Amino acid sequence: MATSAIVVVIVWVLLFLFCKYIGEIDYLYIFLFGLLVGGLSFVIHFISVERFLHSRIKFIYRAIRKGKMTRETDFHISMKEDVLRNVTVEAKKFLEQRNTEISKLKEQEEFRREFLGNLAHELKTPVFSIQGYILTLLEGGLEDENVNRLFLERASKAVDRMTGILDDLDEITKLEADKIKLLIKRFDIIDLAKDVMESLDFLAKEKNITLRFAKKYDPIYVKADRGKIGQVLTNLIKNSISYGSENGETTIRLFPMEDTILMEVADNGAGIEEEELPRLFERFYRVEKSRNRHEGGSGLGLSIVKHIIESHGQTINVRSTVDVGSTFSFTLEKG
Repeated sequence: MATSAIVVVIVWVLLFLFCKYIGEIDYLYIFLFGLLVGGLSFVIHFISVERFLHSRIKFIYRAIRKGKMTRETDFHISMKEDVLRNVTVEAKKFLEQRNTEISKLKEQEEFRREFLGNLAHELKTPVFSIQGYILTLLEGGLEDENVNRLFLERASKAVDRMTGILDDLDEITKLEADKIKLLIKRFDIIDLAKDVMESLDFLAKEKNITLRFAKKYDPIYVKADRGKIGQVLTNLIKNSISYGSENGETTIRLFPMEDTILMEVADNGAGIEEEELPRLFERFYRVEKSRNRHEGGSGLGLSIVKHIIESHGQTINVRSTVDVGSTFSFTLEKG
């Protein structure tokens, strides 16, 4: 616009000088001619700038847009808009998206490294045990009747642990890929909980831990996969026994809600630090102070539990206080 105005002024000055020193021209013609030249100059300038910006900005948009531009008509800028501001906004969005993606990739890479390290550590323990027992047998222990059976039994237990880790890995992989079909049916969750507690009673007695309901419950019906929910309860109650206090107790509570049943498995063990809780359901994640590898298990139990509950479209949570205990709670659809 400023360039066009300058052109108009120059044309007027030239015409004025022409009139004064060479010949007479009507000042109205001078005025109209100046406006015409200025208008043409503005149009030419406008088109040139628009084409210049279009050619430059198009390359920027090609780089930052995810969608492919197959035709020239797929991209158009309008000089009526604040073009540079729009480009700045688009570029800022692009950078924010890329920074977010980079952060996620870094987190995934860190998780992958940690997962592989944990997996190697979990498998190393039983493998080294098996290796040690076999070497002892080969070096003469096989002929000693007091040693051979004992070491073979210990090696067998180490193989069972390694098999358990691999089975859990296989199951969690299938759960994540939605390859396990749920057999949804109506059943009494109280009856299932009783069965699970009875099957784990021998483990609880080893630490003198009492398994009980918070009160006497009438039958409570839910709609879920009975086998999978049994697996959830088994894992949670086993955890409460493994990491509960000697002579303590594990309490089962149920709370009917509007469309769901809230079920809790609570212990009065050592508890978990608050900052550890968000990672508790990660594969192989352990709280070293209270949950160590000497307790056994694959380190995948809570991760499997979370996937089973979420595959039912429900949620699982944990709350814990150090030296007071932990409570795992999950919901199920009412039957």
